[in-house]
Amino acid sequence: MIDFVGKRNLFFIISVVLIVPGLIFLAVFGLKPGVDFSSGTAMTLQFDKEIEIGQLRQELDELGYDKVIIQPAGKNEYFLRLQELSTEKNKELRDGLEVGLGTEVTVRNIYTVSPVVAKGTVRNTLIAIAVASIAILLYISWAFRKMPNPFRWGTCAVIALVHDLLVVIAVFSILGWLANVEVDSLFVTGVLAVVGVSVNNIVVVFDRIRENTKRGISKDFAVTVNCGIMESVGRSMNTGLATLFVIVALYLFGGITIQNLVLALFLGIATGIYCSLCIAGQLLVVWDRGFRRAK
Repeated sequence: MIDFVGKRNLFFIISVVLIVPGLIFLAVFGLKPGVDFSSGTAMTLQFDKEIEIGQLRQELDELGYDKVIIQPAGKNEYFLRLQELSTEKNKELRDGLEVGLGTEVTVRNIYTVSPVVAKGTVRNTLIAIAVASIAILLYISWAFRKMPNPFRWGTCAVIALVHDLLVVIAVFSILGWLANVEVDSLFVTGVLAVVGVSVNNIVVVFDRIRENTKRGISKDFAVTVNCGIMESVGRSMNTGLATLFVIVALYLFGGITIQNLVLALFLGIATGIYCSLCIAGQLLVVWDRGFRRAK
């Protein structure tokens, strides 16, 4: 029997060490917005011969595109993010690269986002996260309505979810300025998927705690919570690790266009496993003891 609850202060410290530096970085540098949030054009270019990234960047500079993010996307392929391009400018860019690099250039895919659409994406993202959090709070409070103070269960679940989201956002903030990792619509998809997966893990643990409470296995709520966590360890680790193996394979072989989604899922699911076992139930214990002292 591992005393997960007894080690709660250690777990809280680990979370603080993980989150606080990232939040400081986020406050100073912010997130690096992709095309979906800042407007612009993203495209994948394929060349008929091998082109070094330095050659491509130099040619883009000569064509007047000095603020371009370039990432390898496969054999003789590069993924570019640059300012918004019209159809005419896009053709000029392709023709200029063909002449300057002496190779045929094929535009594999391209999409452009205007400033108006980018602002709408930011607004809709914030609304989606807020609505999801409120819905989760209400759902868990209703699902545990027969327990004393069901609102406490919902609130602790939302706090645990915020913990998971903060870890993902903080890591993306650091990677944005260290490795030019941007946040885009796929990042938002990943974040919302993380919310769903994390809620599922937390509800499983909370359900075991509820069953143990009904059975009256101990008068000490901390013991009851710890037993519920221990009964959930196998399920959480097995399903979580199986999912992570698939996600790692997707990150390695799925292509650059979905890497933001896959990275957000990996971070969120890994953090969700930790949070469901080491944070969520422990928050219930802290709240319960604080409530008893207040009485």
